[in-house]
Parts: sequence; C-alpha cells; structure tokens
Amino acid sequence: MEIRRSLPQDIWELLHCLKMRSKYAILLVFVISLVIIEKENNFISRVSDKLKQSPQALAEANGTEGSPAPAENGSLASLQELDAAFSQLRSHLYNITLQLAGDGDPGPRRHILLMATTRTGSSFVGEFFNQQGSIFYLFEPLWHVEKTVTFLPGGASAVGSALVYRDVLKQLLLCDLYILENFISPAPEGHLTPFLFRRGSSRSLCEEPVCTPSTKKVFEKYYCKTRRCGPLNITLAAEACRRKQHVALKTVRIRQLEFLQPLVEDPRLDLRIIQLVRDPRAVLASRMVAFSGKYETWKKWASEGEAPLREEEVQRLRGNCESIRVSAELGLRRPGWLRGRYMLVRYEDVARAPLQKAREMYRFAGLPLTPQVEEWIGKNTQAPHDGNGVYSTCKNSSEQFDKWRFSMPFKLAQVVQDACAPAMRLFGYKLAGSPAALANRSFSLLEEAQPAWVT
Repeated sequence: MEIRRSLPQDIWELLHCLKMRSKYAILLVFVISLVIIEKENNFISRVSDKLKQSPQALAEANGTEGSPAPAENGSLASLQELDAAFSQLRSHLYNITLQLAGDGDPGPRRHILLMATTRTGSSFVGEFFNQQGSIFYLFEPLWHVEKTVTFLPGGASAVGSALVYRDVLKQLLLCDLYILENFISPAPEGHLTPFLFRRGSSRSLCEEPVCTPSTKKVFEKYYCKTRRCGPLNITLAAEACRRKQHVALKTVRIRQLEFLQPLVEDPRLDLRIIQLVRDPRAVLASRMVAFSGKYETWKKWASEGEAPLREEEVQRLRGNCESIRVSAELGLRRPGWLRGRYMLVRYEDVARAPLQKAREMYRFAGLPLTPQVEEWIGKNTQAPHDGNGVYSTCKNSSEQFDKWRFSMPFKLAQVVQDACAPAMRLFGYKLAGSPAALANRSFSLLEEAQPAWVT
C-alpha cells in the first residue's frame, strides 16, 4: 500500500496495463500449447492405429521385412518402435519425393514434345528425357493411330490426319492413355494389352507399379527390356503418368507445327516443342539401310544406274523436306503463341556435344538435368562401335554422325541437294559440289548454327 502511494499515478497505470497484458499473453500461450499438444496426440494416435491395423503394409512399402505384431491390447511395444516407424515413414516419403522431383524443386508441370521425322536420331535424343525419373515418357504412341486410320497423302486427308494426331496427342499429354484403346489392335480387354508399340522404350511403363507380375502363356509382342512384366495395364499407366511431375512424348508423325497451336494455348498444358532435324542426305542414307525394301529403286539406281528414279519418289523426298522447313520457319519467326515454346535442334550438334545440348534442351524445358541423365549420356555416347540394330541408341556419336558421307554415291547426294536445298540452307547444311568434297573429312558440311535456335 505504501509502495502504491509513493508511485505517481501514471506509472501505476502503466504497470497495471503491463500486468494485464502479461496475463492475456500467458493465457494465449497456454491455449496454443493445448492445441498443438492435441494435434500431436491425434496425429500419433492415427499413425499408431494405422500401424496396428496393418504392420506388414508399412514394411512392404519400404521393401523391408514385417516388424513384430503389436500386443493384444492394441498398443505398440515401446516408444522405440513408434520412433522407428516414423523414421521409416520419413524415409519412404523422402524417396518418393526424390523419385518424383529429381534433385531439386520440380517446379510447375511441364509437357515436352520431341517432334522429328524417321531416322533423325529422335530415339537417341528421346532417351535424354526417358532417363529422367520425374518424367513420364512415351515412345511413338501415335504409331497406333497411323496403323489404324488410313489417310491418303496430300490435300484434305493430310489435314485430317494432322487433326487426329493432334487430338490424340493432347489426351496423352493430359495422361488420358485410354485414348489409345481406340487404336491398339487387337483391342485391349479390361484395359490390358500386350501390344503397346515399343513399350520397352519407355522406362515409366516398365517400372513399378506399372510393371505387374508376368503371366504365363501370354504372348508379349512388345515387352520390357530389363525385366519381365505382365500385359500393360493402361489404368496403372495412366495413374503413373499423373503421379510423375512432367510428361514427354516423342513422335515422327506430326510435321505441321501450325496445327499444334491449340495445344500450346491450352491452359492445362505447359507445352515446349523441340523440333529435331538432320542432314537430309544422312536421313536418306539411314532409311535405305533401315527400310531396305522401300528403297530398292534408289539403291539400284545409285549402284547400277539401270532403273531410273521415279518422279513421285523424288517429289516425296522434296515434300518431306518442305514440310520440315515450313514448320521450322514458323517456329523461327517467333509468333506470339509460340514465343518461348519452340526450339530447333540439329542432330549433328547433339552428336558432337551430347551433354551440352542436353543441358540446353533441359534449360529450354525449364527442368533440371539430373545425374542419371548425365550418366546415361556418358555411357551411351562413347561406345567403341555402333550398337546392334538400326534402332540402337548406344554409339560413339561424335564419330558416327557423318559416317554416311563416305559411302553415299555423289549422284545420290546431288538428288537430295536438288530436292532439299531450301531446307538445307535454312538448317546450315553445306552443299557438296564434287565427290571429293563429299568424302573430304577436312571439309565440314555444317555451318555454325545460332545457339540452340531457342525462340
């Protein structure tokens, strides 16, 4: 009482105010603490109940043997077991995060389309995305559309095919893999099929949970390369696609870039288009080996000169080059709808510096290049000899990309140069004026390209 009298009134009021605030602060802290404790207890209780109900499920999810069964009273044997269970949960979630996101922040969902033509090295370049664990990659799914729907070349039919390809592509990028059931032959039963073209070229379709146990006496036309899997379950594949952070697709069946504008502008997609091109002389040389029966006339004319080249075959070659050139010119003009969404890449540049070009493509797509991709590139571009088969993706790329020029007859190269000169000039491929120039190793057939042609 004496103390109160000795203090001035304003100081006493200040102390009283501070005292009341302290009471409220203590009360607030107490309430918050109660809420936190209650949430922690509820969380532990739920996890404990889950572990009691299915002790084997957690072990199976982590690839470990089952832990001892809980006591009959429903509680775990000790706090140590609960701590171990939480550690396993954290480890499992961490592994899933790494699998989905790679080594960094996965960022927004990307959709990548590798657009090419046959024998341009697209299978090799596609592996750059197939090897990334957070990408759901599909290899040539539009093959089924081409084999099922008949389109005549040119005119309205060509437009119709482009529209069908585009609409199927959109559904695939959105993880609607059921769209393929309309084109796979024989038709899938119960969403199961052993006939998805080149399934083994997509890691996402050959890993768990899409890789189901193999079934005896079931013929697998297209099977996984590194493990035995049962028929492809399209439902599981679609779910795996949705779980992955990004989607990439490789196709040689879409050439008209302008038809892709609705996909680029679709708000559900964040589409990045990489157009891969290759010297048309090298493309023809490769096709004459890979598709020998279709190029008998070319081979006879080149080796014997007896059977003349048919004009329609030359026109087909010219038409192919022109369609590629028109699409590339559209992309390089940088229309508003395509700005920042298009990249032109020469296969020869990839072959000479695969890791550098992989980094550029990943940077363009807005994705981090993971060590797994770098390791695959190192192992598959330094092989002492070409891999077996025309579809091999394992080779010494820096030595093999222009091997064709030392075996192609000059008169064959001349036909290609005459038919494809505009496209070759656009892409920076030099015309050879003589047989000596074609076979001269010191004479480069490549002009220096603009850096990655990113627009």
